[in-house]
Amino acid sequence: MPALVVGPMLRYVDSVSASIWVETAEPCTVTIEADGRAYRSPTFTVHGHHYAIVDLVELSQDIASYSVKLDGDQVWPLAGRPPSRIRLLPPDGPRNVTFGSCRTSVPHDAAHVLTHGDDVLRSFGAHLPQAGDEEWPDLLLLLGDQVYADNPAPEMLDYIRSRRSTEPQGEIADFEEYAELYRQAWTDPEIQWLFSTVPTAMIFDDHDVRDDWNTSQPWREQMAGTPWWPHRVVAGLGAYWIYQHLGNLSPAERADDPLLRTLMNGDGGAALDAFAEKADAEPSSNRWSYSRDYGGTRLIMIDTRCARQLTPGQRRMLDPGEWAWLEQQVDAPADRLIIGSSIPFLLPEGVHGVQNWNEALADGKWGRLVRRWSEKLRQAIDLEHWAAFRRSFDDLGRLLIGLGKPVLILSGDVHYSYLARAKPAPVYQIVCSPIRNPLSRLLRWANVFTQFGLATLVGSLLARLAGLPRPPFRWRVTDGPWFQNAVATLTLPDKVTWYESAGGEVRPIGSVRLR
Repeated sequence: MPALVVGPMLRYVDSVSASIWVETAEPCTVTIEADGRAYRSPTFTVHGHHYAIVDLVELSQDIASYSVKLDGDQVWPLAGRPPSRIRLLPPDGPRNVTFGSCRTSVPHDAAHVLTHGDDVLRSFGAHLPQAGDEEWPDLLLLLGDQVYADNPAPEMLDYIRSRRSTEPQGEIADFEEYAELYRQAWTDPEIQWLFSTVPTAMIFDDHDVRDDWNTSQPWREQMAGTPWWPHRVVAGLGAYWIYQHLGNLSPAERADDPLLRTLMNGDGGAALDAFAEKADAEPSSNRWSYSRDYGGTRLIMIDTRCARQLTPGQRRMLDPGEWAWLEQQVDAPADRLIIGSSIPFLLPEGVHGVQNWNEALADGKWGRLVRRWSEKLRQAIDLEHWAAFRRSFDDLGRLLIGLGKPVLILSGDVHYSYLARAKPAPVYQIVCSPIRNPLSRLLRWANVFTQFGLATLVGSLLARLAGLPRPPFRWRVTDGPWFQNAVATLTLPDKVTWYESAGGEVRPIGSVRLR
């Protein structure tokens, strides 16, 4: 009898439709039963794994509970668990958008809680069944590092050792291991239920593939010469397409997707691998970014990893094709923009100056010897945010500042949370990180000292010494930093609250009105 492996996951939802993604143990027909109607889809197969995404269409009201059947046998909901419901997005857009990034999947025993803290997303999933409707998110944005392919949890390391002793030791090597990595990350009971009933939209960051992914051209050249890397990056992008990207697409977008049509006609492992290989080698061959219109709110999720232009002296966070796409999305009619960027656009100003300076030196501003040293520093301490792609930072800043409408940039990555505001335009940077991967106390204090203390004094000086102009606008961090594991909820139009978990109980650590 077929069984669920991962899911069900409620992915794309709008005011009249909903899409549910599953992975199953065998090929089968997946049926979603809701409000007396049945919606079906056959699975497709990739590298021996079986997947389906079922679209519930022409919906006119919320669904209080749905069930999942595989070849007619009911496998969801699980006994003793709350029902999985579907709340359609209101025509005027979401009210609550919850977001975060950077979640490791280590066990929840006392030893790992001591080193990694509570899993706030897991606690949030346990909290929601008792919460009032006003606390439920209309959308959950996962802004990168959903899995750690380069630093797997102990259970995943055991799985790797059970099947091979080859390189890379202690890291994911192929699609089979990625499939197990996602299974372990997403099948904890509270997480599984949360994903079954709250719509999710996702974008990758570096650890979904590997730390420092696409930091620079020298990094790519170094990894290209690593024997196991080409197979790894193909597996990483292919698994991302299956487990994350596919559910980001609307039913209409998936109906037009040529890769999905190919996969529905047999074991599509070779086709997926060819697609992923080309997506890595030729980023313009595919677009991971996407946008959604929710009433007066426009959501734009930006790929800040695969779409980079890395040529020294001509670095861009987004290559010309991706930038042209972003300009079109920003210009579309909307009352406000929510931009998902896995890495922050607005850093503390001093750190911004340090990254400007490092980029200039890595491009040869102070000669070849300093260029090599600067490149090593860039990789060693992750100097790769928007500030380290100065041309793109300036271009995006001018674009957003000139809109004259609220722009809320949601990000993660840096392992602390804060709010920054541009001056004088209503452009806000809202950071929430990590969900579960905290810095040690020593590194927390080091970050406070360097990013909010020392860098504030020296960042601008270093940028001036490198002959760099001042940024085209000013900004400052107004709230934070908070270093706890956290998720945040943006309550539109103008409130953001960060939450931590203490002993499994969810509680606020900061709440700010955007003014």
